[in-house]
Amino acid sequence: MTSRTRGVEGTMIVQRRAVTAVLAAATLLLTAGCSSDGEASPPGGGTATSSRATAQSSPSGAAAEEPPPAKGSVEVVRTVTEGLDSPWGLAALPDGDLLVSSRDEGTITRVDTETGRHTELGEVPGVSPAGEGGLMGLALSPDYASDHMIYAYFTSASDNRIVRMRYDEQKPSGEQLGAPDTVFRGIPKGFIHNGGRIAFGPDGMLYAGTGETGEEGLSQDRESLGGKILRMTPDGEPAPGNPFPGSTVYSYGHRNVQGLAWDSKQRLFAAEFGQNTWDELNAIEPGGNYGWPEVEGRSDDSAYRNPIAQWSTDEASPSGIAYAEGSIWMAGLRGERLWRIPLDGTEVSADPQAFLEGEYGRLRTVLAADGDKLWLVTSETDGRGSPDEGDDRILELEVS
Repeated sequence: MTSRTRGVEGTMIVQRRAVTAVLAAATLLLTAGCSSDGEASPPGGGTATSSRATAQSSPSGAAAEEPPPAKGSVEVVRTVTEGLDSPWGLAALPDGDLLVSSRDEGTITRVDTETGRHTELGEVPGVSPAGEGGLMGLALSPDYASDHMIYAYFTSASDNRIVRMRYDEQKPSGEQLGAPDTVFRGIPKGFIHNGGRIAFGPDGMLYAGTGETGEEGLSQDRESLGGKILRMTPDGEPAPGNPFPGSTVYSYGHRNVQGLAWDSKQRLFAAEFGQNTWDELNAIEPGGNYGWPEVEGRSDDSAYRNPIAQWSTDEASPSGIAYAEGSIWMAGLRGERLWRIPLDGTEVSADPQAFLEGEYGRLRTVLAADGDKLWLVTSETDGRGSPDEGDDRILELEVS
């Protein structure tokens, strides 16, 4: 692995979305989108492929938009910080600093994006890390300016669950997290495939990507919370307008969703691990069935929605995704690269392009900042990497 690049800063703005405004608009049409890391690749390998419009890729009806250039660029502006232990979730504070979770330590740390200094907020009670489980996704409350609530997805002794905690900056380091309030519980847990990504959408609702824990049958069972994308209110209730009445299930037939992002037209995209053949990027539609375990990657069966792009598992093993400059940016774990997927609506407008191949090792999380800036989190200390001095780290990128 090549030596790590170091470098200078960026400012982030986290948009505050009002939940009350969202509830009033819940009846609006929602158009949306959502490998097993370390598993064998298909014989002969493979390359990233994309699909154009099909009967299974429905446009949103939004006004036509100009797709980005076919080719883009990535510049590593600097290393923001290093020395992180099993970093997983990432959230941006209103002042531009970052919160990062440690999957295996069960802690949340604040990173000063000017100096790189770490301040531990505290340890989240009830986290039971094992295998791919532990403290994973983070998200700020839509009303963070007034309630100072941090949401977290973690593996407990009995399940995967979502909690929220008040962050009090006035308290001493290590004691700044309030007692967790459980928002949602009962998501199946396993040694593998725990999902873990959470994010508040443009509608103010909380979305969560879950895994099927290795029990493939959970993905097609709409009564199970495993192998799904869930959509709920900030209090954990089924969100208004969900496709299945009384249920938080938003889409199903997923294997292990760890990437969620919305484009500029509020369409949802999700990345998920395949098994031995194809990792996927999907444009998510409410109530859509994405095929696992009946199909992996694209199929001719109209019962299942096809991915808009797919990769061999040794090229991707995708975790976090972000939207910036007209493209989805996808972090690859086993693939050790950052993928750029240019979009034309809910279709891929040009071949996906890989950057940073092998330069920083396994890549876990990517988060959009201002304009053409991204934050990127490496994942060499998660038990499957080969840590170099300074791992793990957060990088600031400039992209096009």
